[in-house]
Amino acid sequence: MDVQPPTELPEHVRSATGRPRRLLVLRHAKSAWPKGVADQDRPLGPRGLRDAPAVGRFLAGAGGPPDLVLCSPARRARHTWDLAAAELDGAVPIRHDPRLYGADGPELLDVVHGVSDEVATLLLVGHNPGLEDLVLLLAAGAKGAAGVAGTDKDVLDRVRTKFPTSAIAFLTLYGPWTDLRPGEALLTDLAIPRGVRDPS
Repeated sequence: MDVQPPTELPEHVRSATGRPRRLLVLRHAKSAWPKGVADQDRPLGPRGLRDAPAVGRFLAGAGGPPDLVLCSPARRARHTWDLAAAELDGAVPIRHDPRLYGADGPELLDVVHGVSDEVATLLLVGHNPGLEDLVLLLAAGAKGAAGVAGTDKDVLDRVRTKFPTSAIAFLTLYGPWTDLRPGEALLTDLAIPRGVRDPS
């Protein structure tokens, strides 16, 4: 059954039909800073090793796995997804895209524009400040803007305050990925899964 977008969205968005698409934006888990190691080769730290599997468990209970994962090639991003994916049923298609490393919000949006329309749920795994910039760009359109109609304003304020490691922003959009523009996605949730520290 077709689902119609909220009436407050722009006309070209409201004219879109079909089921909504989901964009999940995941910041890599907490990394370590070993001396002499290049930034792209930095591993996850102890907290990151605990939190990354919790990300997978959370995704399993939050609408299921994505149809496609686009992941930064940085070691900490790849390991985050490897640990998260191990908690999901079945393999999820993944592409390691070098454009996600060091990208800002508009550059990340360009990456999203290249996704096939067959993908209903897309997950990006990358870095700040680019991921936070992307979320705010899509949900608010401009710095300090009130947010798209239908966006949860409390969630938007939380993203503006901090988009920590292992955070997952959930956005809903309508129409093909190629048509997604700033200020045209609904920010519906921000989750920050955390693993349990071993008491020993």
